[in-house]
Amino acid sequence: MYTITGLVVLAAGLSVLLYFVLHGSSDAKGPKVAEETTMIVNGSLFINGTAFVAETDSSFICATLDYGPFDHCVHGLCYGKVTILDLDLNNKILQNAVKAFSPLKIRMGGTLQDRLIYQTPGDSKPCNPIKIKKSELFGFSEGCLPMSRWDELHSFFKQTGAVVTFGLNVLYGRTVESQSSVMGEWNTSNAESLLRYTVNKGYPMMGWELGNELSGQGIGTSLTVKQYATDLKVFQSIVNDVYSGSQVKPLIMAPGGFFDEGWFKDFMDRANDTVQVVSHHIYNLGLGDDDHLMDKILDPSYLDGVASPIIGLQKILQASRSSAVAWIGEAGGAANSGRHLVTDAFASSFWYLDQLGIAASHGTKTHCRQTLVGGGYSLLNSSTFLPNPDFYSALLWHRLMGSRVLSTSFTGSKKIRAYSHCSKNSTGITLLLINLDQNMTATFDVSVDDKSQNGTLILAQAIPSHQDRLSRTSRGSVTDESMREEYHLTAKDGNLHTQVTVLNGEILLVNGFGEFPELKPVISSQSDPLIIAPYSILFVRFSHINITACV
Repeated sequence: MYTITGLVVLAAGLSVLLYFVLHGSSDAKGPKVAEETTMIVNGSLFINGTAFVAETDSSFICATLDYGPFDHCVHGLCYGKVTILDLDLNNKILQNAVKAFSPLKIRMGGTLQDRLIYQTPGDSKPCNPIKIKKSELFGFSEGCLPMSRWDELHSFFKQTGAVVTFGLNVLYGRTVESQSSVMGEWNTSNAESLLRYTVNKGYPMMGWELGNELSGQGIGTSLTVKQYATDLKVFQSIVNDVYSGSQVKPLIMAPGGFFDEGWFKDFMDRANDTVQVVSHHIYNLGLGDDDHLMDKILDPSYLDGVASPIIGLQKILQASRSSAVAWIGEAGGAANSGRHLVTDAFASSFWYLDQLGIAASHGTKTHCRQTLVGGGYSLLNSSTFLPNPDFYSALLWHRLMGSRVLSTSFTGSKKIRAYSHCSKNSTGITLLLINLDQNMTATFDVSVDDKSQNGTLILAQAIPSHQDRLSRTSRGSVTDESMREEYHLTAKDGNLHTQVTVLNGEILLVNGFGEFPELKPVISSQSDPLIIAPYSILFVRFSHINITACV
């Protein structure tokens, strides 16, 4: 994907040039070149502006809320009271975090959704929570979702503007005999009761998902393709009946499992007219207890591997007669609750943003992060609800990267990852650049080819004139067509294990009222070179560029 063709320059003269570019104005607080930097790479970034190559949903970013008991602990980190059954919905930081996206997609689901039953109106039986019980399926007992809690959740969603999907228990009424053997038909009565209650209450639902990680070999157990296809046809009839008086019907989503080419192909052959979203899960870093997670996160060839299941599913969808689209319904980097101070630290933004870029480039419509809060891979701290670094990365993507994806290529170093989209809610282009190298600063030319406009636009040059070097201005709004916005994300003190994010030299802090900081860019001259510091992330918006692909 990337080849090293840029010139590596170690001369002191270019270091001085970089100093002027990065510190040319006393008002600007751009990225600092690390003192240990020993290498500067000049590269070229090329964007095809004639046509977009893929298109996501307008709200591409999604986060999950999981189930499970608060005392479930993995790698010494306990979930705590942060699942849909006991999350403090009145927490101001939590409320403001969801509101910040306007809207945030939330997927309620996870392994234990297939152990969850729903309280039926008039049911006199006790509605007990899920408990750890190692002798039972997945190591947990069955649990119950009270309708009073369902009401509270929907009040929260309405207040914060979230749009939601919910994963239904497709094992209800069945007997699980082994990893690969589930006997009996799905008892739909409990799911239908929840749907009818939801419709009668007027609660909006974007989608209902059937089952979790039961495709292919499954996790804990699995369903055959024939079983899944039969269940979906039955479920489609229920949805059509329950929502018969509704103008908008919810999406039917499945299977919410790990990609298995043969299983998914057979699934689409049998169920292509019953499902609107084909959802799959990705944990490309392996398990959270892997001591080599950091090596994987910083290895571009390893990150490239995530494209295989994404492309594989797209090929199956394109070959089918279905209009169904692909979602990544769950992705937390490392499975089994991630790893504290890795998948909830600054380092996590490297794999996360890179995966967003790859998924969007190959037609994935929505990407759901495991989790919004809970475990060692959450966007918000599970104890304080304060944002982890990936929260700010997700928020900048949501605000800056539009739905149309542009073909982007970078030459200069394999350690630089580059993606571009039409800008969101404005004209222009937004770039995402990721530097995986500890000791390399990259500076590069940026050009956009637009055959319909009969020309190539030069958006930035790697080595400007002396006059250009002094043109950096302070923070503010872009009013001049020759200016651009830059958002440089770095780790506090350069520590990739920190949970503190620095934007353009300023630490991002939530105030005492639970209010989030304003994410302000640095405004630079378009003629300035683009520079990305070691171990950093850079969003760049060229607001006044008009290209055919973005019209």
